[in-house]
Amino acid sequence: MYPQPMARIDPQDNLADDAGALAPLPWDQHRLSKRTAPKRKPLTLKTIIDGALDVLDREGIEVLSMRKVAAEVGVTVSALYAHVRDKDELLQVMYEHVYSQFRVPEPDPDNWRKQIKDMAHDLRDLLQSHRDMARISMGRYPAGPEMIVQLERMLALFLTAGLPVPIAAKAGDMLSLLVEGVVLESDMWNERGIDGDSGDEVRNYFADLPKDRFPRLTEHGPVMFTDSPDARFALFLDVFINGLALYRTAPAEASDAAATEPA
Repeated sequence: MYPQPMARIDPQDNLADDAGALAPLPWDQHRLSKRTAPKRKPLTLKTIIDGALDVLDREGIEVLSMRKVAAEVGVTVSALYAHVRDKDELLQVMYEHVYSQFRVPEPDPDNWRKQIKDMAHDLRDLLQSHRDMARISMGRYPAGPEMIVQLERMLALFLTAGLPVPIAAKAGDMLSLLVEGVVLESDMWNERGIDGDSGDEVRNYFADLPKDRFPRLTEHGPVMFTDSPDARFALFLDVFINGLALYRTAPAEASDAAATEPA
C-alpha cells in the first residue's frame, strides 16, 4: 500500500488561525497607536484665561507666569504666544474676561443712590471672586467692547442722577478706586493670615494709651475698629454718595452743567 501524500499546508492559514493570540509587531503597534491617538483639543483664548485664573487663585499674581499657565493647560509656552504676547497682555485679557460679567443698570433718577450702592456691591463681589483681581484692576483702563458698553451706561447713570459733567465723568473712577481699595486691603490681610473682622487687640491698644497724652485716641480710637468689613464698606459708600449729592443739579440740566463747589 502506497503512503497517502500529505496535504499541502499553507503557512498563511496557520498565521490566520493564530492571529488572535499574537501581539502586534512593535512597528505595527507604534503605527496603530499613532493612528488611534485622540486628537488634542485646539487651544483657545478662553482655555488660556481659565487656566490663568486657576493659577492666580491658587498661587497669586507674583507666581503667575506664562510658563505656569502653559503647564496648567497642558501646552508649551510657545503655544500661548499665538494668543497673548506676554504676561501683561495675559493680565489684560483676564481683567476683561472677569469684568465682562459686570452689568450697570438702566438709569433711574428716582433711585440713583440705590443703583450706585448696588453697582458698588456687584463690583466688590466681582473683584473678590478671584485672588489679586483688585490689584490687576487698579493698574488698567477699562477696555474691550463689553467694558466700553458698561462704561457708557455708568456715565449715563451719573448724568441722569443730576451730576454735572465734570463730576459725572470722574464719579466712576472714584467709585472703582474706593471698591478696589477696600478689596485690596482685604486681600492683603488675608495674605498675612489676619482676620480683618477681628479688631479686639487694636481696640484694646488704643483704649490703654495714656489718657493724658492721647485723650481723643483713648476715647474715640476704638470706634475706628468696631465695624465689620461689610459695615465699613456700607459706611464708605454712604459718605461717597452723600458727597456726590452735594453736587447735584436738576437732572435735565446735568449734561450741560459745570461743576460747582459743594455748599
